[in-house]
Amino acid sequence: MGIQFKQVTKRYGGADSPLVVQGIDFVVPKGSLTTILGPSGCGKTTTLRMIAGLEAPTGGQISIDGVDVTHLGPSERNVSMVFQSYALFPHMNVIGNVRYGLDVSGVHKTEALERAHKSLALVGLAGYEERLPSELSGGQQQRVALARALVLEPSVLLFDEPLSNLDARLRRSMRDEIRHLQQRLGLTVAYVTHDQSEALAVSDQIIVMEAGRIAQAGTPQDLYERPASAFVAGFMGEAVLFDGQSLADGSVQLGPLRLLPRHPVASGAVRAAVRPEAWLVGRELAGGEQPAQMLPAQLKQCAYLGSFFELTFETELGPVFVVSPEVERDWRIGQVLALSLPGQGVSVVAV
Repeated sequence: MGIQFKQVTKRYGGADSPLVVQGIDFVVPKGSLTTILGPSGCGKTTTLRMIAGLEAPTGGQISIDGVDVTHLGPSERNVSMVFQSYALFPHMNVIGNVRYGLDVSGVHKTEALERAHKSLALVGLAGYEERLPSELSGGQQQRVALARALVLEPSVLLFDEPLSNLDARLRRSMRDEIRHLQQRLGLTVAYVTHDQSEALAVSDQIIVMEAGRIAQAGTPQDLYERPASAFVAGFMGEAVLFDGQSLADGSVQLGPLRLLPRHPVASGAVRAAVRPEAWLVGRELAGGEQPAQMLPAQLKQCAYLGSFFELTFETELGPVFVVSPEVERDWRIGQVLALSLPGQGVSVVAV
């Protein structure tokens, strides 16, 4: 069964206080990884803390593996949590940190030591047992925190923004390690982040939250290619939203551009979420030239990032953000270029 929420609500304060989680329903299937994604203040961390038993729901029911845990404390649930700050004991060495939960649970010293060694080997830290946290890198500290969670053999493993303190390269490697361990051990994982690319990379299911509600839940591909609302479309993949019209022939008109959406949309006003990589940058335009199916765009900002350029254009649709792999091209501020949209990387939703 994994984790199940049924009409769960949460408010802080009295009955007149606003709900920070507003009657949500979802299931995290056993042996899968579900990411709870959303902007700051949407209720995602509160939701995770309710799974852990660190927050009590105001209403509704929470089940883990078919058992109602709504009113059980953290120690009564077979759940481990990896915190954003790692929360390692600075005076304890690595092996002491990892076996701490077993020691306080009354596990025999010999068994605790054996399980701690196995857990460290799982995360690639065999041989680091005697080091203090201060002698480890950020990535190594994160692995110790993960080993400490795994050693308890939880039925559910929770992650709260686990990679936010790491640099970009470490984030990628730790992200891949967490996903590999989850799949190899068949763990049921709920994972909170605000990073869309992180969510897309690790998840079997993504739950997007907006103002205490679930805006959409589905596979990474569902949410990226078939967003159910303008909010989800704009949130997934740094998309910029534009107003447009869905026409009777199935095409969508955005200013001078017409495109065929990947999924049919009813005629009428629509919003199109266009991702930066969707734009094609064509030739430079002569003064006043208006080519068919092209959007004249004046280059306002240009940033070189090694394998691509980030470009900001001013257009009749408003500012347009473009990522271009054309690193050899002579980009010049002020030049007017022709933009086009082939349709890939564009999500269209009814208003």
